[in-house]
Amino acid sequence: MSTENPRAGDGTAPVLDLLPTVDAPAPERADAARNRRRILDAAARIVAEEGPEAVTMNQVAHASGIGVGTVYRRFGDVSQLLWALLDERERAFQEAYMSGPPPLGPGAPAAERLDAFLDALVDRVVAQRALLLAAHSAAPRARYHSGAYRVMHTHLALLIGELRAGSDRTLLAHLALAPFSPDVMHHLTVEQELSAERLKAGVRELLTLRS
Repeated sequence: MSTENPRAGDGTAPVLDLLPTVDAPAPERADAARNRRRILDAAARIVAEEGPEAVTMNQVAHASGIGVGTVYRRFGDVSQLLWALLDERERAFQEAYMSGPPPLGPGAPAAERLDAFLDALVDRVVAQRALLLAAHSAAPRARYHSGAYRVMHTHLALLIGELRAGSDRTLLAHLALAPFSPDVMHHLTVEQELSAERLKAGVRELLTLRS
């Protein structure tokens, strides 16, 4: 789905059906689905025990008990495997801001939803910083073509359109997400040792500099 023209059904509230969803696996045979699950579970165990930088296709094949050729055919390379893990984790976050309770979910004013979304995004990026950075380092531009990014971008564009009619909400949504690039967040949280609370306060202050 394109994010060039987000709109609301009645001019006041976003229509959730307009939002894309995080990419889900295509329908597949039961045995293929089991193999995919085993591969992702093995990769998740390696990430939890040794960190994302330890993930290799050979190691995942060994840990899952599935041939390395099958692992490559299913995911292509390590970066695609890591992004698949992230997309799985993204679904819970997506459900929270698309259909969960307010202010993150529907039912609160757009300004409150925007603040809640950015706060939740800080928490998510900080919690998954190492995995996000590993996936980003392996394929820096893949983030912008993932289902996770597309749905966040469209959600932000809808909220921005409510807050500031006539604005270039497509561009503004990209710019609002730019600070959450994994390498930027790694620099801020690890090298600068900034807390999640300070990051949240900084994002809010940045958005109100010229208000």
